[in-house]
Amino acid sequence: MEVERVQAIASLSLSSDSIPSDFIRPEKEQPALTTFRGPVPEIPTIDLSDPNEGNRVSLVAKASRDWGMFQVVNHGIPSEVISKLQRVGKEFFQLPQEEKEVYAKPPDSKSMEGYGTRLQKDTEGKKSWVDHLFHRIWPPSRINYQFWPNNPPSYREGNEEYAKYLREVADKLFRDLSLGLGLEGHALKEALGGDEVEYMLKINYYPPCPRPDLALGLVAHTDLSSITILVPNEVPGLQVLKDDHWIDAKHIPNALIIHIGDQIEIATNGKYKSVLHRTTVDKEKTRMSWPVFLEPPPELVVGPLPQLVGPQDPPKYKAKKFKDYSYCKLNKLPQ
Repeated sequence: MEVERVQAIASLSLSSDSIPSDFIRPEKEQPALTTFRGPVPEIPTIDLSDPNEGNRVSLVAKASRDWGMFQVVNHGIPSEVISKLQRVGKEFFQLPQEEKEVYAKPPDSKSMEGYGTRLQKDTEGKKSWVDHLFHRIWPPSRINYQFWPNNPPSYREGNEEYAKYLREVADKLFRDLSLGLGLEGHALKEALGGDEVEYMLKINYYPPCPRPDLALGLVAHTDLSSITILVPNEVPGLQVLKDDHWIDAKHIPNALIIHIGDQIEIATNGKYKSVLHRTTVDKEKTRMSWPVFLEPPPELVVGPLPQLVGPQDPPKYKAKKFKDYSYCKLNKLPQ
């Protein structure tokens, strides 16, 4: 096996109470030193079934401006659909290593799809305490089943069912985000790909870590997506930067966590903020999460919406193809 997976490193590390040095973050990033311990404001929670549209829209818009992140409850995805998504994902990561490697991302691939460990260049050569599986779940024309596990046998069914419900949630979010800026309800979805918006699922697997005070599951980053819709398991670990403090996201059973991504920040000319967030790890328990990144098609040019710029509010971002934006971001190149 050419790549050393974190899951394998974790099982060797548990008896030693230490981790390899390339997982130890610099002091300015270590969670034990940088997590805020004082009284903290809670990440907003929004009831997506609120029949008062004006109220719901204003809460979504405020959270997107002030936080770039919020949790939604009563979102319409049945709890058993979410449980099945989680169960089949967990069963995949419990397979023998050689069976998981069948789905490994090809070394020369330009896509993110596949099973893997490292995602971005790290300028200091450090590693994150996580393995992952990426594959698209929508639209059908962009799905590559080569990266969908055959085992467990219900994996495909669980993911397809989740995708069906998720699209309804995404449409509602796009609509509320548009209305919150005084735009027509379809404006943001259309600007970011319309029915060609791509749904990229990622399963993050953060095994138990002997030194959670020194390591991070994912380093601080913003998502390059339009919106990210995330299902966590019950092990906390998501942190968001608010007012220069790293704040823990409270676990709310059956809630979805919504991140505003870079493409919405660009399209709204900075009115909605792409959220800086990171992930901590646990000493005893495995943390897992299922983010779905809603991405524009690769060739689509994304720039500030004409309705949101003017003499007093010139464009703050360059318009560019989503594939070019992604390439620069993943390779740490200036945009």
